[in-house]
Amino acid sequence: MIKLFRGLLVVVLCCAAGMVGAEEKNILVTSGSDRATPIAVVPFGWQGGNVLPEDMSEIIGNDLRNSGYYAPIPRQNMISQPSQASEVIFRDWKALGAQYVMVGNIVPAGGRLQVQYALFNVATEQQVLTGNVSGTTDQLRDMSHYIADQSFEKLTGIKGAFSTRMLYVTAERFSENNTRFTLQRSDYDGARAVTLLQSREPILSPRFAPDGKRIAYVSFEQKRPRIFVQHIDTGRREQITNFEGLNGAPAWSPDGTKLAFVLSKDGNPEIYVMNLASRQLSRVTNDSSIDTEPFFGKDGSTLYFTSDRGGKPQIYKTNINGGGAERVTFVGNYNANPKLSADEKTLVMIHRQDGFTNFKVAVQDLARGSVKILTDSNLDESPTVAPNGTMVIYATRQQGRGVLMLVSINGRVRLPLPTAQGEVREPSWSPYLN
Repeated sequence: MIKLFRGLLVVVLCCAAGMVGAEEKNILVTSGSDRATPIAVVPFGWQGGNVLPEDMSEIIGNDLRNSGYYAPIPRQNMISQPSQASEVIFRDWKALGAQYVMVGNIVPAGGRLQVQYALFNVATEQQVLTGNVSGTTDQLRDMSHYIADQSFEKLTGIKGAFSTRMLYVTAERFSENNTRFTLQRSDYDGARAVTLLQSREPILSPRFAPDGKRIAYVSFEQKRPRIFVQHIDTGRREQITNFEGLNGAPAWSPDGTKLAFVLSKDGNPEIYVMNLASRQLSRVTNDSSIDTEPFFGKDGSTLYFTSDRGGKPQIYKTNINGGGAERVTFVGNYNANPKLSADEKTLVMIHRQDGFTNFKVAVQDLARGSVKILTDSNLDESPTVAPNGTMVIYATRQQGRGVLMLVSINGRVRLPLPTAQGEVREPSWSPYLN
């Protein structure tokens, strides 16, 4: 069943795909060769006894690196390791080519930790940011992500997204008829994973609600795909759909009052929207093709979706209140699974230029129509975008196993994320949680 459901788009649309049309534009393929800004995140001073379980400066450095904007200087290259602002010798950092340097100090205080930090512009020798934060030992990662968020926003003007969370699904196969599926929630970088749901039947397409407190997903626990909404804090679940045929690909409206999803109750996969309060259902698409993978624009009225109505899988947009669909993608013979950046200037998608298995994560400038490929693997799927639009997490395969990867939207950074054992799929990035 899982192969049928998940393979519907790939198998049917690939078979339906024709030759690339004459309307296709030239593709722009780059690998993000421009350099990230060098920054030194010095190991924070620690005034306690036992070694702390988390390295704050390492977490902060990794966060800034993952954005694609900054390149942390390795510790072994640091000439000095100050922990106070008064200890910073700027000529040391100028010699290393650092444009910024961060120092910090951790002090135990009444069962908690007090963290002071400061960020400096090396060229001007001026303090850019200073602050303090406190928490327990268990909150070291939270405090690290917070400092990274504050620093990133101060330097770029873009709100940091390092304190966000991620959903994903794992599948562990113990025998031919015994597979355990789990829905996991973790930090955006894969750390501190917790299990939200376990099932012997497939779990698909988890999606955070805009409030970050609910999730929608597809479960096969009734031996058929059905959509559920679950409250994260309490675990309370509510079944949303029970229609014949496919019930899949849920997508939240920006205000969290509606769900768009795909139903085949009338024979063909089409996109519908449900008002969650009234359960009123309205049909959005009506075409003989397969329409799937809806994604709301921030106005709450526009839906982007994947369809093969033009003879090959491409991305379209339409209004949920009716009207014709407008084609959005023209480059390549396959474009699917649309996601938008926060400013809606960039479309993130799964793209294929040629061949039958060459699926990659790509971004399209919606104003210019140019496309940039971000990944170098061949079986990418399920892209999900950070709420500030700077990073993408996606599923792919490495050494025969399903894994999650992170790539910066500018293409400078690409790295695997640590996750639980088994096949890992279906990532979904949370909204801002504060």
